Amino acid sequence: MHLLLAVAAVALSYLLGSVPTGLWLGLRLRGIDIREHGSKNIGATNTLRVLGKKLGALALAGDVLKGLVPVLLFGRMAAWEHLPLACGLAAILGHTFSVFLGFKGGKGVATSTGAFLGLAPIPLLIGAAAFAAIVGATRMVSAGSITAAVVVCVAALLTPLSLPVRVVAVVVAVLVVLKHRSNIRRILKGEESRI
Repeated sequence: MHLLLAVAAVALSYLLGSVPTGLWLGLRLRGIDIREHGSKNIGATNTLRVLGKKLGALALAGDVLKGLVPVLLFGRMAAWEHLPLACGLAAILGHTFSVFLGFKGGKGVATSTGAFLGLAPIPLLIGAAAFAAIVGATRMVSAGSITAAVVVCVAALLTPLSLPVRVVAVVVAVLVVLKHRSNIRRILKGEESRI
């Protein structure tokens, strides 16, 4: 029974993470497919650029909650100590490889933020400070996101967290950096969009 509940919790987390918040907001409320505009990404940053501040903020909140709710709610559905971690990772993978989008998706930054807010708040806050500093200096959200992912990873490795949480922090950092490959190329060429 506990195993079935754990599997259900992870599956629910993946499905919630798979919800393409910004894309669905654009389609339902404005009739706009954000994949055809701006960076063509489904995340909150492109939602902000294409649909404006209000829907951008709503997409950001939705994407963060997609990571936080699985950790805090679904992660308590069974008595396995690592279930919150598994649920958080499932939500992040859902966002980056969405079942609703043919296993394509966003870059996972906001959903990872929500998951680590529940799993490792101190490393997350350190990463958030790094994000704010880099975005403030460069006006590039992508540069801030990449930096934050690496900083959260390093902070997790230096903080007394469990080994599984540290491993997931490394995996998520690698995933976020890989998802930003095109941004890194544009940054190096001086062509990256600024806010």
